[in-house]
Amino acid sequence: MPLLLLPGLLCDARLWRDQAAALAPIAAPVVADLTLDDRIEAMAERALASLEGPFALAGLSMGGYVALEVMRRAPGRVTRLALLDTSARPDTEEQKRRRRGLISLSRSGQFRGVTPRLLPSLIHPSRLDGPVADDVMAMAERVGKEAFLRQQEAIMNRVDSRPGLSQIAVPTLVGVGAADVLTPPELAAEMAALIPGARLRHFAGTGHLPTMETPEAVNATLAAWLVA
Repeated sequence: MPLLLLPGLLCDARLWRDQAAALAPIAAPVVADLTLDDRIEAMAERALASLEGPFALAGLSMGGYVALEVMRRAPGRVTRLALLDTSARPDTEEQKRRRRGLISLSRSGQFRGVTPRLLPSLIHPSRLDGPVADDVMAMAERVGKEAFLRQQEAIMNRVDSRPGLSQIAVPTLVGVGAADVLTPPELAAEMAALIPGARLRHFAGTGHLPTMETPEAVNATLAAWLVA
């Protein structure tokens, strides 16, 4: 069974590297490219066109926004759903204001990707100096400014997905880093409460990127979700 993996903002296949390797014996992982479009709807359509037939679906952060759009567009093709470190809510006005500021800076030539100053919002403090931090910064540089601009526009204009959560009718996992400050555990709990039968899982000692920070815990959780 294909497993479609959806990355977050300024993320590429490295985000899911360890899961793709660990889950290969029980699934056929495919990492979607979410760098080419400036609308969540277009990202979802491109992801859907990347494979045929039914598939399991997992998204992290922005990838979660895209996953929820995929569920709206093709619910019959998704066999199970995993939403990691994401939210069903739209941006607040304050969040939009901050995104517009980042867009303006980037368009004026001040794109900085993920800097050491931004790392505390992405990963647990215990990993600020080490290979995970290095990989996060390198990943952002690979994605680059133009994709960053497209992704921010898409995120900023996403819809409120909460009204449709009660219609999700596949086995659903909602996971979140216990120390995630960008999409904190209360947002995961909100989604899990609205999706019938959803299972909620917290990853201890982990920030916004548990797939990179605590891959073994995420791998085990996703393996159980795939065969449940």
